[in-house]
Amino acid sequence: MKESTFLDTISPFKDKIFRLASRLLVSKEAAEDATQEVIIKLWKKKKKINEYNNIEAFAMTITKNYCYDQLKLKQNNNLRIVHTNYDSHEISSQRKLELKDDLEWISEIMNELPKQQQTIFQLRDIEQYNLEEIAKIMEMKNTAVRVALSRARKKIKNELIKKHSYGVR
Repeated sequence: MKESTFLDTISPFKDKIFRLASRLLVSKEAAEDATQEVIIKLWKKKKKINEYNNIEAFAMTITKNYCYDQLKLKQNNNLRIVHTNYDSHEISSQRKLELKDDLEWISEIMNELPKQQQTIFQLRDIEQYNLEEIAKIMEMKNTAVRVALSRARKKIKNELIKKHSYGVR
């Protein structure tokens, strides 16, 4: 596989690799490093890359595993999840503050979720992968993915309800 063909193949999902790495590692620099490492790993497998049914899912699996390895090595133990991936250009200032506040709460709640639920929530609700793709990436059964996603959503929902009803967290 030529370099240009390889780049054309991975370009459509390169940003998704970065966003997943950013979600798991949070530090922009660590996510950039992870993205580069994943691309290098894909390049090393360039001869076999077309054998995979879904190259994007394969790349996301590599990304997930690389990020988990980094977290296990505790090279990034000072990181926390912060999500500011929203577009608020045409929203009133009050609404911007409310959205920012909600996103901060969601980030805090997500910090309390197990890593697996964090990753599944990221892949499904932010990256918009379908359940089958997530199951392949996470190397889980579809049922387990649905259960983990449901638990993550329920926890986030319940905590937001507590916050908006001025309950003690």
